[in-house]
Amino acid sequence: MQNESARISPTADYTSYVWFKNGLSDAALTTPLGRALHLALRPMNLLYEHRGGHPSLDMMLLARHRVIDHLLEQAIASGEVGQVIEVAAGFSPRGFRFARRHRQAGLRYIEGDLPAQADRKRALLDSAGLRGDNHLVLTLDALRESGPDSLAEVAREHLDPSLGTAIITEGLLGYFDREAVAGMWRRFAVCLAGFPHGLYLSDLNLAGEVGGMRTARIFRLLLEAFARGKVHLHFPEAADATAALREAGFTEAALHRPGEFAGSVDVPGPDRRHVVRLIEARTDAKPQQ
Repeated sequence: MQNESARISPTADYTSYVWFKNGLSDAALTTPLGRALHLALRPMNLLYEHRGGHPSLDMMLLARHRVIDHLLEQAIASGEVGQVIEVAAGFSPRGFRFARRHRQAGLRYIEGDLPAQADRKRALLDSAGLRGDNHLVLTLDALRESGPDSLAEVAREHLDPSLGTAIITEGLLGYFDREAVAGMWRRFAVCLAGFPHGLYLSDLNLAGEVGGMRTARIFRLLLEAFARGKVHLHFPEAADATAALREAGFTEAALHRPGEFAGSVDVPGPDRRHVVRLIEARTDAKPQQ
């Protein structure tokens, strides 16, 4: 996973600047590379935004981030989730925002990443005074089955078995082939099954939706250019993805479109053109509201 992390790092820089530019993050988590990449792609983003009918790259990134935030907020407010692990968190601002917002309620937020990124993120958060005692940034290798730095070990050492738990991945799955994703999902399901409630939130692009849309194809090519390698589309349709999630051990699985939350979430761009889907999967039945 070290090599994979090295090749996908420019996307973390770009997305961190998008989040900051739209009021979701802090300047401490932006980088010169992120600013440069955003400036380079600004003409293309503006073209799609002004044409209408086609979401820009920034719109797609904001849609997925805000919907994941919304689903997590709902789960915390309902009492379903009391602790969170965000895997391969990169420069995501979600950790410091949620840890601060729900500190009095006792929420524990853990961000996991490979050693260099985890050390860098922790130093940036601490120097900016953004990390409280309920917010940990740890080394975590999503591909490790067991042993030090595995999800199982991090959960055993740092999580309360009596609390509902959420695992989040954002912008991660496309960089791994289907076999690796299936392994991650299985490990996530096994981990979450050890808690009273288990929730998994992520984004996913479907081959059947990306293949027929010019904007989505350009988006994929841009990601591959940033990542310096192939971006994988694992499933033709939503039903294929939900079946794989259930096979991995989740008892419930749904793929949402961003527009489903338009009344509650600021989803930029026309929903009919958004190809990103949002995974909401559980290892137990969804609590009744």
